[in-house]
Amino acid sequence: MMNPLVINLQKCSLHDGPGIRSTVFFKGCPLECVWCHNPESQSYTKDVLYNEERCSRCGVCISKCPNDAIYTGETMICLDKDKCTRCGTCIDYCVNNAREIVGKESTIKDIVKEIEKDRMFYEESNGGVTLSGGEVMSQDMDYISQVAKTCQAKGINVAIDTCGYVKFQNFEKVMDHVDLFLYDIKLIDEEKHIKFTGKSNDLVLDNLKKLSERGANISIRIPLIGGVNIDDENLEVKKIIEFLKPLNIKNVHLLPYHSIGKHKYDKLYMKYEGEELFRPSDEKLEEIKKLFEQNNFKTKIGG
Repeated sequence: MMNPLVINLQKCSLHDGPGIRSTVFFKGCPLECVWCHNPESQSYTKDVLYNEERCSRCGVCISKCPNDAIYTGETMICLDKDKCTRCGTCIDYCVNNAREIVGKESTIKDIVKEIEKDRMFYEESNGGVTLSGGEVMSQDMDYISQVAKTCQAKGINVAIDTCGYVKFQNFEKVMDHVDLFLYDIKLIDEEKHIKFTGKSNDLVLDNLKKLSERGANISIRIPLIGGVNIDDENLEVKKIIEFLKPLNIKNVHLLPYHSIGKHKYDKLYMKYEGEELFRPSDEKLEEIKKLFEQNNFKTKIGG
């Protein structure tokens, strides 16, 4: 069993399932969504995050790096990711705390201990813990299953937030210990799904059907993104509705696009590819909400 990397354990979350929750963000995702607002969660390995606004450009990190991975660029201190081993030497010597390592190994015992600290909030709000990412279902499933099983045994509601792009055996390992799946559907059109996420959606849609057939409790989460799945005629949205109608699913959450995570890309030495994307208007969101409601889905705008 491997301890996966954890980015953050967010307390008092109100957007990752019912009630007040603790959300565990695991590092690593098989998709490469153009609009990803957590780019630090994409890689399965540790990342170096650089806060340029804190940097005095003193050059100490350059001289101390044992792999010659850091150098002076035209406007900022740069990083050669191929040379960087995420050893943390540059962080140890940075007096301005301009650099940090993203991703930390956590044992099952440590994770559950942190989750239990907020048990009072879960009980009062019908909340619990949400295992998220990145993609939690692409981690070591013995580890994830044990976390879920342990929490459930302690009376803590367990939700899993997933993109669905994993082998179904992974779902089978945790189904008995999960109270709710928050399942993302981005597109029905396969070519567009490949264009905007880097992967086909065959596996995503097939897994959702199988989960529904097994009687899993599922809430659908749909990111609504201008330039991706929004158009004047709501064609892609209508395709999603038709796909969902035969399934054992009633709850739908519509998630308007936002660019809050855009600033992280520079810090990770990454390029943001979603410059042309935009948030649908409030009128369009209400229009889409009504479409789902007309088809007997309990629909909410937001997480």
